[in-house]
Amino acid sequence: MTKRNFLKQFIQENKMVGSILPSSRFLVKKMLKDTEIEQAKVVVEFGPGTGIITNKILKRLAPDAHFIVFELNNDFFKSLQQKLNDPRVILINDTAQKLPHYLKENNLNNVQVIISSLPLANFNIRMAYDIVKTSYECLSKGGVYVQFQYTLQAKKILLKCFSNAQIKIAALNVPPAFVYNCKK
Repeated sequence: MTKRNFLKQFIQENKMVGSILPSSRFLVKKMLKDTEIEQAKVVVEFGPGTGIITNKILKRLAPDAHFIVFELNNDFFKSLQQKLNDPRVILINDTAQKLPHYLKENNLNNVQVIISSLPLANFNIRMAYDIVKTSYECLSKGGVYVQFQYTLQAKKILLKCFSNAQIKIAALNVPPAFVYNCKK
């Protein structure tokens, strides 16, 4: 998908698409740092968009791991369907709140890593909280939830579920982003 198409999706669906450009390599690096994806058996990604972070996860993912990818935007979903030809990937066109259903459907439990690019600030507070709470409940003890945002608004929501949220800044992303790293 081109940058032009990405911008088009942002304009058409700015509640779901949180940026005018895909994530930069600098943001991706900060998001995946300290996640131990290589050891994880179950990894989840919310809102992969064009799949920039998805591709980096796949390169680090163990051969026997499961990777559940949630994309609600139909155009992004169709693009990912064409690109993601990997038996470890379970691509889902549904909301993040339904993670427990899809874990059960695939006989999986205890997620070790959740990577979220969802624009929580664009959602109503209840929906944002439900996503974070569901994520917390699905993580195994010691599991990691990583979320990026363009504001510090999400910290309050994250701290309702996680006792700690470390924040890093990806200053070289356009626009600059905050990366929250939360551990269960």
